[in-house]
Amino acid sequence: MNLLQQIVSVVGFSIRTIPARLGASTSAAIGIAGVVGTLVGVLSIAEGFRHAMTASGSEDVAIVMRSGADNEMTSNLTKDEARLISDTPGVARANDAPLASAELFVIIDLPKITTGTPANVPLRGVEPTAFDIRGNIQMVQGRRIEFGKNEIMVGAGAARAFGGLTVGNSLKIGVNTWEVVGIFTSGGGAAESELWTDAAVLQPAYNRPNAFQSVYVRLASVGSFSEFKDALTTNPQLKIKVHTLKEFYAEQSTATSDFITSIGKFIAGMMALGALFGALNTMYSAVSSRTREIATLRALGFGSLPVVMSVLAESLVLALAGGALGAGLAWLLFDGYQAATMNFQTFSQVSFAFAVTPTLLILAIIWASVLGLLGGIFPAIRAARLPIASALRET
Repeated sequence: MNLLQQIVSVVGFSIRTIPARLGASTSAAIGIAGVVGTLVGVLSIAEGFRHAMTASGSEDVAIVMRSGADNEMTSNLTKDEARLISDTPGVARANDAPLASAELFVIIDLPKITTGTPANVPLRGVEPTAFDIRGNIQMVQGRRIEFGKNEIMVGAGAARAFGGLTVGNSLKIGVNTWEVVGIFTSGGGAAESELWTDAAVLQPAYNRPNAFQSVYVRLASVGSFSEFKDALTTNPQLKIKVHTLKEFYAEQSTATSDFITSIGKFIAGMMALGALFGALNTMYSAVSSRTREIATLRALGFGSLPVVMSVLAESLVLALAGGALGAGLAWLLFDGYQAATMNFQTFSQVSFAFAVTPTLLILAIIWASVLGLLGGIFPAIRAARLPIASALRET
């Protein structure tokens, strides 16, 4: 029997006898399932948050803010600057008017439905062109705001997370009372965490009659961005920074998603140590219970490599079973779960859905495989080094 036949034969025998060691094997698989499930669950938060932010982005929509501003909260543009930005070459036009929306972004407090505690929620003042610029705003209940009135339309995520945001309800915000007239979606993007109203109504309510914080524009084409940016940055009347909306939201999501990812990997790493010791114990027990079998195989002429491969294969099978179980449970429990977290760039809540992506599932299987191989390598070496004569005498 050649080496390959030996490996196939011994590995097959080792896997077929796993049910004989069901208790320890199940314990090891469940331990790895817990590690994988935790890793996938936490990383699905970061993936969901990143998706919520990047889904808002577009290559043919640009955002303009004050130079040096990291986000809309720290930006400020005057009405004259907003007009100059709107008239810049490269901006798409409809009915001979530029598709530009000068917007005001403020933070208000609303109670969270789950805890009743107040949390920061973005309230955005927009112009009528904002709908054409985003292009993905869909009303799911009620209607759009009527400009010139104290009306608010609410993102679907904000409506799920915060109290008082039902259609027909009135809210006291600042010195004014606002009526909620509709709930909208934006393809799962960050706008679903916001409240929208008329910028011209919001400005006097917050004593900012001549202030905007950003200007959103729809570009004539994706290729128009360079022309638009060059025209703005060379205009001596303006001190601004320009991003495509895709770039802007990718930058905005980095800090929070990286923080969540780091926490998830740290927790999974700590749990992996426990699972690794569990796998080691299981495989040492498996080798111990098969001492005479292994010694008999080697006495019959089977080499050390087939023995090593059989132990590693058993450990890998248990790890893959645990990994598949953990990944499956994470997908069932977490995928699509609605939540909200703080965006550290604007210190406001962003609603999003956990996303157990195919990439995370593949990562889970790889992670489980690594644990299985590490857990099996030392018991495999021990099995290969068992003294044949003394092992055959064991009972």
